[in-house]
Amino acid sequence: MNSRASTAGAPSPTARALRTLEILQARPGGVTAGELGERLGVTERAARRYVEILREAGLPVESSRGPYGGYRIRRGARLPPVVFTEAEALGLVMAVLDGQPAAIDPADLVGLALTKVIQALPESVGRQAAALRRHASAAPDRQPARPDPATASALVAAAADGLRVRITYRSRPGSAEWQAEVDPWAVVVRHGRWYLLCHSHRAGALRTYRIDRVLAAERTGHSFDPPAELDAVAVLEENLGTGWEFGTRVVFDAPLDEVAPWIRPPMGKLEPSTQDGGGCVLTGSTGNPDMYAQEWLAAIPLPFRVEGGPELRKAVRTLAGRLTAAVTGEPTGGNPES
Repeated sequence: MNSRASTAGAPSPTARALRTLEILQARPGGVTAGELGERLGVTERAARRYVEILREAGLPVESSRGPYGGYRIRRGARLPPVVFTEAEALGLVMAVLDGQPAAIDPADLVGLALTKVIQALPESVGRQAAALRRHASAAPDRQPARPDPATASALVAAAADGLRVRITYRSRPGSAEWQAEVDPWAVVVRHGRWYLLCHSHRAGALRTYRIDRVLAAERTGHSFDPPAELDAVAVLEENLGTGWEFGTRVVFDAPLDEVAPWIRPPMGKLEPSTQDGGGCVLTGSTGNPDMYAQEWLAAIPLPFRVEGGPELRKAVRTLAGRLTAAVTGEPTGGNPES
């Protein structure tokens, strides 16, 4: 067999050396020569040679002897820029455009950052990433809700440091601003929305706040201890339907297991009914009764009745009148407040 043909398509020594650097960066605790060789698809002796290539290039690769010895990058060392594979670069561009369609425009804040990342890539990788970004089309968000990066970063840092913050908040456009001191337990990203999960000293209870509605966040100097073994996503899901301005109570004349698939966590808590006849009850709260009625309740193909609160009953009655008028051609009349 021709030896040149047998190596066709195999990674070059330079490519394997860069791959060695990636492995060492991903394993700060260290990696043995055997593990390194297995990851590279070469012998231990060859793996050691690639480590020497990195050292010759001035990279601070340390080694330790013994059965648990291995190689690692010296702590605190400054390393060259991260190197992306083509698949990683394309995946990054796709994730950015999926999460923020406006980044298709290089003038957008995130779009500008994406341009810098693409320009820093090697020609062979950057060309494909640039083509994907240039020729892909992204539909604009109908209801964008991206928080200010500085505000989100400040809340994340406060949560990491265990420090209380004073937030300025607006529940919805046009409403009055208010302030509250909160213990920021965690920042959670859910379905494109950024939430602050916290203990509010204003409410004296757990609360979830949309970070895109946080106008300012200032540290108070007070520290706090978050709950032990906090599952932030699970707690957020359980509490998205609590603490809003308008209470809600909806009774369903159907078994809980039939209703549950149609209920989103922000709608409230669904429980079996205590009344005769079975069924179940959904209790919660909302800051937007019209949206609750039009987008959530109207989509449920099961019988229900709204027992509270008055704002949600009014929103459902208004929606029912609009739909009735759509098929009769006549206004329904009547007092929507009744």
